Amino acid sequence: MTLDRARELLAIQAGFGGFYNGNSAKLILSEVHREHGQQAVDQLIRELKLDEIFGFRPGTLFDGGLDKGQF
Repeated sequence: MTLDRARELLAIQAGFGGFYNGNSAKLILSEVHREHGQQAVDQLIRELKLDEIFGFRPGTLFDGGLDKGQF
C-alpha cells in the first residue's frame, strides 16, 4: 500500500471516528508499519491527528491490527 493510499483510507476512518473505525485504522497502520516502517506510521498519526481522534500516540507499534504499546 502506498502512503498516499493509506492517508486516504485513514482520513475516511478518522472522519467517522468511533471504536470500529479505530480498529480499521489500526489495521491500516500495521500495514504501513510493515511496508514503510515506524517513521511513516508516526508521521501519519501526527498529520491526520489520529492521536486526538483515536488516542493513537507516535511511537506505538501496530502489528496485525493490535496496539502493542510503545517501544
